[in-house]
Amino acid sequence: MLSIGILLWSGAGLSSSFISSQYSWLFFLSRGVVGMGSASFSTIAPTVLGDLFVRDQRTRVLAIFYIFIPVGSGLGYVLGSAVLQLTGNWRWAFRVTPCLEAMALILLMVLVPDPPRGAAEKQEEVAMGGPRGSWCEDVRYLGTNWSFVWSTLGVTAIAFVTGALGFWAPKFLFEARVVHGLQPPCLQEPCSGQDSLIFGALTVATGIVGVVLGAEASRRYKKANPRAEPLICACSLLAAAPCLCLALVLAPTTFLASYVLLALGELLLSCNWAVVADILLSVVVPRCRGTAEGLQITVGHILGDAGSPYLTGLVSSTLRAGRPDSYLQAFLSLQQSFLCCAFVLALGGGCFLLTALRLERDQARARAPGTGTPDSKDMESRALLSGAATEPP
Repeated sequence: MLSIGILLWSGAGLSSSFISSQYSWLFFLSRGVVGMGSASFSTIAPTVLGDLFVRDQRTRVLAIFYIFIPVGSGLGYVLGSAVLQLTGNWRWAFRVTPCLEAMALILLMVLVPDPPRGAAEKQEEVAMGGPRGSWCEDVRYLGTNWSFVWSTLGVTAIAFVTGALGFWAPKFLFEARVVHGLQPPCLQEPCSGQDSLIFGALTVATGIVGVVLGAEASRRYKKANPRAEPLICACSLLAAAPCLCLALVLAPTTFLASYVLLALGELLLSCNWAVVADILLSVVVPRCRGTAEGLQITVGHILGDAGSPYLTGLVSSTLRAGRPDSYLQAFLSLQQSFLCCAFVLALGGGCFLLTALRLERDQARARAPGTGTPDSKDMESRALLSGAATEPP
């Protein structure tokens, strides 16, 4: 499945570079196929790591894995900007990346094993024993797992903000430079400038540091507090909200301070990637982890980054419609439309605080021997008792 996912998104990405503007619908369709391929990989890969590693090892491995989400995203900006400057055609960016994907496919086939579900936890009874529940039963079980529900809403808030930033931040930074007189206005697309390159470099740097920082803080703090993981996520989002807000407010007056605060906000957002995956793997029984990852990614995309760029642009256009037609007013409209992201971050922090209230109970259910998809209150009570008996003091 992982290999098929790589083939799907690399093949669709390469073929889309040859589609002419007359067939724009086919280009959009190919982007959907890219999403299908990457979604299959993002769903399965963390569960394989969960089957191979436990406890501190799992936290470290997930940190390494999730480092490459912001790193890959940032390198996409850097690569796209560099290829455009070298060739004058954005299509060549889609023709270069399949080389990297081919390397990934070879390494995957040669090096990555396919362990039994829950193998690392030595819970063969949990993973393999009893009849496999239907997909609907898995979803019903996940709907009663409140740690999963609240953490998924928190992840959705993160996806909402990262989607809006990824789409609009380079344009916002470009217009801020124009307002400060650092470069002339762009009156016709495409606009030249280094803002995509700078934003990509910021995303790479803050992604690496943030993921490592969040994973290490989680590994150390949960020895003293079993609710450390959702509390770290909540604190990082609640701290990122004022950073983003100040970065937006200060952009017209202090450009350097805006850059610093934007980088700090991205750093705090990146602290969550590995930690939220660790939360999911710890509160969901091994046999349902694939479904849980799939649902979390689907909800995060549908309610998060799929709509946030459009919503941000819609708010900006609505604000701009009632103002004089000037470059400054266009910049201020985009700036103010970004403020909804700070509000969403605060909501996400609240969701992770609610996750912390339910975490220990749901972890006990997931660890209970013989726990599959709970269908009765009796099974749930037995899981809780068993988890409490094995909980370290």
